[in-house]
Amino acid sequence: MSRKPLIIFILLLFAHSPAHAANTSGLPVPRFVSLKSDEVNVRTGPGTRYPIAWVYRRAGMPVEVIEEYDLWRKIRDVEGTTGWVHKSMLDGKRTAMIRGKSPRVLRIDPEASAKPMLKAEPMVTGRLLECQPDWCRIQLSGRKGWVEKKYLWGVYAAEIFD
Repeated sequence: MSRKPLIIFILLLFAHSPAHAANTSGLPVPRFVSLKSDEVNVRTGPGTRYPIAWVYRRAGMPVEVIEEYDLWRKIRDVEGTTGWVHKSMLDGKRTAMIRGKSPRVLRIDPEASAKPMLKAEPMVTGRLLECQPDWCRIQLSGRKGWVEKKYLWGVYAAEIFD
Protein backbone atom coordinates (compact mmCIF):
# COMPACT_ATOMS: atom_id res chain seq x y z
CA MET A 1 0.00 0.00 0.00
CA SER A 2 1.32 3.42 -0.94
CA ARG A 3 1.93 6.01 1.76
CA LYS A 4 1.30 8.85 -0.71
CA PRO A 5 -2.53 9.11 -0.16
CA LEU A 6 -2.04 9.12 3.61
CA ILE A 7 0.55 11.91 3.40
CA ILE A 8 -1.72 13.98 1.12
CA PHE A 9 -4.64 13.50 3.54
CA ILE A 10 -2.51 14.61 6.50
CA LEU A 11 -1.27 17.67 4.60
CA LEU A 12 -4.84 18.64 3.62
CA LEU A 13 -6.03 18.19 7.19
CA PHE A 14 -3.15 20.31 8.48
CA ALA A 15 -3.76 23.03 5.87
CA HIS A 16 -7.38 23.43 7.01
CA SER A 17 -6.64 23.43 10.70
CA PRO A 18 -7.89 26.61 12.49
CA ALA A 19 -4.57 26.89 14.30
CA HIS A 20 -2.88 27.44 10.96
CA ALA A 21 -5.50 29.58 9.24
CA ALA A 22 -4.54 33.02 8.05
CA ASN A 23 -5.97 36.18 9.56
CA THR A 24 -9.01 36.25 7.29
CA SER A 25 -10.42 39.68 8.20
CA GLY A 26 -7.21 41.66 7.80
CA LEU A 27 -7.86 43.20 11.23
CA PRO A 28 -5.32 42.89 14.05
CA VAL A 29 -5.35 39.74 16.16
CA PRO A 30 -5.65 39.94 19.09
CA ARG A 31 -8.22 42.74 19.35
CA PHE A 32 -11.18 43.65 21.55
CA VAL A 33 -14.76 43.69 20.25
CA SER A 34 -18.17 43.33 21.92
CA LEU A 35 -21.01 40.84 21.67
CA LYS A 36 -23.73 42.04 19.30
CA SER A 37 -26.67 40.05 20.68
CA ASP A 38 -28.25 38.93 23.94
CA GLU A 39 -27.85 35.37 22.71
CA VAL A 40 -24.49 34.30 21.30
CA ASN A 41 -23.69 30.61 20.80
CA VAL A 42 -20.11 29.69 21.64
CA ARG A 43 -18.88 26.55 19.91
CA THR A 44 -16.01 24.17 20.51
CA GLY A 45 -14.68 24.78 16.99
CA PRO A 46 -15.05 27.11 13.99
CA GLY A 47 -18.26 25.90 12.35
CA THR A 48 -21.84 24.81 12.93
CA ARG A 49 -20.75 21.16 12.88
CA TYR A 50 -19.08 21.78 16.27
CA PRO A 51 -21.28 21.55 19.37
CA ILE A 52 -22.43 24.60 21.30
CA ALA A 53 -20.40 24.72 24.51
CA TRP A 54 -22.39 27.56 26.14
CA VAL A 55 -24.44 30.66 25.31
CA TYR A 56 -23.58 34.24 26.27
CA ARG A 57 -26.65 36.27 27.20
CA ARG A 58 -25.15 39.73 27.49
CA ALA A 59 -25.10 42.07 24.49
CA GLY A 60 -22.28 44.61 24.69
CA MET A 61 -19.97 42.40 26.75
CA PRO A 62 -16.33 42.94 25.74
CA VAL A 63 -14.46 39.91 24.40
CA GLU A 64 -11.03 39.48 22.85
CA VAL A 65 -10.62 37.99 19.37
CA ILE A 66 -7.56 35.75 19.64
CA GLU A 67 -7.83 33.77 16.40
CA GLU A 68 -9.71 33.79 13.09
CA TYR A 69 -10.79 31.03 10.73
CA ASP A 70 -12.94 31.89 7.72
CA LEU A 71 -16.15 33.46 9.16
CA TRP A 72 -15.40 32.31 12.71
CA ARG A 73 -13.62 34.07 15.55
CA LYS A 74 -12.07 32.44 18.59
CA ILE A 75 -12.77 34.71 21.53
CA ARG A 76 -11.66 34.99 25.15
CA ASP A 77 -13.80 36.51 27.88
CA VAL A 78 -12.90 38.33 31.11
CA GLU A 79 -12.53 35.00 32.93
CA GLY A 80 -10.15 33.60 30.30
CA THR A 81 -12.69 31.17 28.82
CA THR A 82 -12.31 30.65 25.06
CA GLY A 83 -14.59 29.43 22.28
CA TRP A 84 -15.65 30.06 18.69
CA VAL A 85 -18.41 32.41 17.51
CA HIS A 86 -19.60 33.47 14.07
CA LYS A 87 -18.30 36.91 13.12
CA SER A 88 -21.87 38.21 12.68
CA MET A 89 -22.32 37.92 16.47
CA LEU A 90 -19.51 40.41 17.14
CA ASP A 91 -19.55 44.19 17.00
CA GLY A 92 -16.60 46.52 16.48
CA LYS A 93 -18.08 48.96 19.03
CA ARG A 94 -15.72 49.03 21.96
CA THR A 95 -16.94 48.39 25.46
CA ALA A 96 -15.10 47.83 28.72
CA MET A 97 -16.00 46.01 31.90
CA ILE A 98 -15.10 47.01 35.45
CA ARG A 99 -12.91 44.26 36.85
CA GLY A 100 -11.85 43.36 40.34
CA LYS A 101 -13.84 42.73 43.48
CA SER A 102 -14.51 46.33 44.52
CA PRO A 103 -16.52 49.19 42.99
CA ARG A 104 -14.41 51.69 41.03
CA VAL A 105 -14.83 55.45 41.07
CA LEU A 106 -15.47 57.28 37.80
CA ARG A 107 -14.07 60.79 37.86
CA ILE A 108 -14.76 64.01 35.96
CA ASP A 109 -11.13 64.27 34.79
CA PRO A 110 -8.40 61.65 34.20
CA GLU A 111 -6.55 62.11 37.49
CA ALA A 112 -6.82 60.53 40.93
CA SER A 113 -7.56 63.88 42.61
CA ALA A 114 -10.43 64.76 40.23
CA LYS A 115 -13.97 65.03 41.54
CA PRO A 116 -15.73 61.64 41.72
CA MET A 117 -19.01 61.31 39.82
CA LEU A 118 -20.16 57.75 40.46
CA LYS A 119 -19.10 54.29 41.56
CA ALA A 120 -19.30 51.36 39.18
CA GLU A 121 -19.71 47.84 40.50
CA PRO A 122 -17.50 44.98 39.26
CA MET A 123 -18.66 43.40 35.97
CA VAL A 124 -20.59 46.55 34.94
CA THR A 125 -20.07 47.22 31.22
CA GLY A 126 -19.92 50.62 29.55
CA ARG A 127 -19.13 52.13 26.17
CA LEU A 128 -15.39 52.82 25.78
CA LEU A 129 -14.97 56.38 24.46
CA GLU A 130 -11.25 57.17 24.67
CA CYS A 131 -8.09 56.05 26.41
CA GLN A 132 -4.97 57.86 27.54
CA PRO A 133 -1.87 56.12 28.90
CA ASP A 134 -3.38 55.40 32.36
CA TRP A 135 -7.05 56.39 32.14
CA CYS A 136 -10.06 55.62 29.93
CA ARG A 137 -13.29 57.55 29.49
CA ILE A 138 -16.37 55.36 29.52
CA GLN A 139 -20.10 55.91 29.34
CA LEU A 140 -22.32 54.16 31.89
CA SER A 141 -26.08 54.73 31.97
CA GLY A 142 -25.74 57.92 29.95
CA ARG A 143 -23.02 59.40 32.17
CA LYS A 144 -19.42 59.81 31.01
CA GLY A 145 -16.45 59.61 33.32
CA TRP A 146 -12.83 58.55 33.66
CA VAL A 147 -11.60 55.36 35.30
CA GLU A 148 -8.08 54.03 35.69
CA LYS A 149 -7.28 51.72 32.81
CA LYS A 150 -5.91 49.02 35.10
CA TYR A 151 -9.46 48.43 36.40
CA LEU A 152 -10.91 47.73 32.96
CA TRP A 153 -11.26 44.57 30.86
CA GLY A 154 -11.61 45.41 27.17
CA VAL A 155 -8.59 47.62 26.55
CA TYR A 156 -4.87 46.88 26.31
CA ALA A 157 -2.43 48.53 28.73
CA ALA A 158 -0.54 50.37 25.96
CA GLU A 159 -3.63 51.29 23.92
CA ILE A 160 -4.30 54.99 23.38
CA PHE A 161 -7.13 56.44 21.25
CA ASP A 162 -9.74 59.20 21.18
